[in-house]
Amino acid sequence: MQYLLLIYEDESARKGASQAALGEVIAAYGAYIEAMKTAGHYLGGNRLRPVATATSVRISDGKKQVLDGPYVETKEQLGGYCLIDVPDLDAALSWAARCPGASLGTIEVRPIWDVYP
Repeated sequence: MQYLLLIYEDESARKGASQAALGEVIAAYGAYIEAMKTAGHYLGGNRLRPVATATSVRISDGKKQVLDGPYVETKEQLGGYCLIDVPDLDAALSWAARCPGASLGTIEVRPIWDVYP
């Protein structure tokens, strides 16, 4: 079954981080992704650009509205994602707990609803 691991953390926490600290996080993510690939569970994923670069679209009264930034302001922002294929929710939760972002923020685990086979 496929699950999307949505990685949320406070973007502002990285602004003052040293290059060494950022390098450690990048290395940790590299090892995490490699472990998922080796286990045969990794389908894809990526880091997202900062929320300040986001644009939101919604339809209100039949008219398109384009808004700068995220629709909802939150303490944590969506910073990346991993799409995995594992046997069950317990396995997905285990991989989510191993994500480096779990110690920096929150990992939301969402099952994929395969409506377009």
